[in-house]
Formats: sequence, C-alpha cells, structure tokens
Amino acid sequence: MSIAPQLRNLNIDLPACPSTLVKLSLLMADENCSTDQLASLIETDMALSSAVVRTVNSALFGLLKRVETVHEGIRYLGMAQVAGLTYEIGLRGAFPPSPLLQNIWDRAGIRGLAMGRIARQLDVDPWLSHTAGLFAESGRAVLFAYDRQRYAALDTDGSDEALLCAAEIEAFGVSHSALGAALCQSWGLSREVSDSVRARPNSATQWTQERPAVQKLLTIGAAVDKLLLNPLGNTDPQAVWSELEPVAHQVGLHFQAFQLATMRVCERLNIPQSEG
Repeated sequence: MSIAPQLRNLNIDLPACPSTLVKLSLLMADENCSTDQLASLIETDMALSSAVVRTVNSALFGLLKRVETVHEGIRYLGMAQVAGLTYEIGLRGAFPPSPLLQNIWDRAGIRGLAMGRIARQLDVDPWLSHTAGLFAESGRAVLFAYDRQRYAALDTDGSDEALLCAAEIEAFGVSHSALGAALCQSWGLSREVSDSVRARPNSATQWTQERPAVQKLLTIGAAVDKLLLNPLGNTDPQAVWSELEPVAHQVGLHFQAFQLATMRVCERLNIPQSEG
C-alpha cells in the first residue's frame, strides 16, 4: 500500500525505525525464526535489551522467578510477546517524552499485550495482533511531535476515535490513523498491521472492506479498547458483547471462544469484567 499523496505534501517527519527493530521485523516474518536468533538480535542493543528485561520483570507480568536475560524472558513469555515489548520500547524512544505521550504509550502497552494474548488463544497471529495494538494510536504521537501546542488543544482523550480524527483533519489536514498507517509502512511492519491502524476509527460495518486478517485484528482491538481501555470508565460488558457478537461472526471468529479468551486476559491483567 503506497503512502497517500496528501501525506507526502505535509512537512511532517516520521521518525526513523531503529535498526534493531528493522531487523526484528524481518526476523519475525521468517517462519523459521528461533528463540536464539531473536534473543541474540535484541541483546546486540544493550539499552534495549536492559529495558526489555526490566519490563519483563515488572508487576504487569507477575513472573514468579526474576529473569536475567532476554533469552529467559522469551522462555517465560514467548517470542511474540518479547518481540512486541521490544517494539514498544523502541516506539516510546522514538518520540520526546511528555504526559500526553506517556498516556498513549501506557494504553499501547496494555492494548498490545492484551491483543497478543487474546490472539494466541484464537489461532490469530499474536505478533501481528500485538504490534497492531501498539501502533493503533502512534499517529497521535507523530502529530504531537509535529505541533504539540496545537495538538494538545484538541480533545485527545481518545473516547471517540472518529470525532478525534475529524478534529485532526480539520486542524492538520490528516488524521492520526492515516499517519499511524504511514509510520507502520515506513517501519517495515506488515500490511495487515498498517491497514488495521488506518481502519481503526471506522465503524464495524466498514470493516467488511478489509481483508479477513485485518477484520480479526480490528475486532480483537475493539474488544480490548471497550473493555480494558474505556477512558470514561462506564463500560457495560453485556452491551459490549451484544455489539461484538455479530461482528465476531462476520469476521470468522468463534464468538464464545473470543469472549472467553478476552475475559481470561482481563482477569490475568487484574481488570475484572462481567460475562453479562
């Protein structure tokens, strides 16, 4: 998918992908990628490797034994999850720190982790799902880095993606979803990931225009956003599942398995949800 002409005309710089992450993306696309190869690659970047090990040992993962190396982290969490953590840390480091971006990265970390874990239980590629979750709001970081004062003035709580995109287009001529998709492309991520980032603000009725793999990523992401990351904190799980059931059938996900996987991940992340 080529970058849209209107993006080429904007004087907005996309941050370069760190060389380690370029190699990581190529490695994860190789079906024969081994644990040793992945660990060796991440460990070539000492700062990145240390950050990954520190994150793996955080309370979020609740490991009973402290890990000392990336290789150990992979053994406990799996290749896709450690690769996703590496991308998360690299993505954070590509932008200047700020409270607004910290909120975006905090959500991205939870979203990516949850989506990857849910996908693993549904026979959906966990690496694609994790990275789709990480980059879902990455375009907001690009716009903030471009003009932080003007972007901070927008309503950026993320409660309504479509309204936020409309406000961004009015202010900048482009939405964060389009910029996020362009960032995914420039960083060498798969077309499924970039398409899911681009289509994320669309309604579920428009997802039928996307490829099946993209539709599944969008559906998993919608469940995570509504049940785990709802900024208003007034989620009715029963209403969410009533809304998502026909969508799950539409995209080829077994609804009961999807619901159970999501609830398991919610419980594991210590965010209680009701089955409704």
